[in-house]
Amino acid sequence: AAQRGVEMAAAAKEAEEKKSPGRSISPVEDPVQRNELGGVYVDEDELKAAFEFFDVHKRGVLTPADLKQRLGVFYKNLPAREYKFLVGEPDFTYKTLHKLLVNNELKDFDPVKEAFKVYDPHDTGYVDMDILKGIFVNLGFGDITPDDVQVLIETADVDNDGKISLADFRKMVGHSKTAESDLDALHNSVTKK
Repeated sequence: AAQRGVEMAAAAKEAEEKKSPGRSISPVEDPVQRNELGGVYVDEDELKAAFEFFDVHKRGVLTPADLKQRLGVFYKNLPAREYKFLVGEPDFTYKTLHKLLVNNELKDFDPVKEAFKVYDPHDTGYVDMDILKGIFVNLGFGDITPDDVQVLIETADVDNDGKISLADFRKMVGHSKTAESDLDALHNSVTKK
């Protein structure tokens, strides 16, 4: 299973490079897409997908247990009170999440940088490959081989320095919709053969 995921990631990177070779973010450019209020832009489709991901039992209401089941893979030591704080109310629905996030004014917040911290807990500026391996295991993909690790690095390493930096991670995450559609197209072409 891990090998298939690694192969699909490599194919997505190859397809993306053909579409926009050498595209990078200027250091003065704000890498965070902003809403009309100057806060973090939240895509409606991604918000729905996130809610559905966290709604483990498909009840339309998020609970602290739902969050723990999903986030526990990434945050092993997060106390129960934090999960309760994140949900905040007994009927935390999609509408609640939408109201909280869509018209936010989070001007000094970079969600990709925050997500990157999960993979770089020692603040080295690069993904810790042992952490990444552990996440693959915790997500149920099993152990990944050194060859798999190399393919992952090559897939995500935009600047070709042999490591996955925040800039590399940002590019990978920023093109997730493109990569998703590329993977769907690849899957469809493979299954039709």
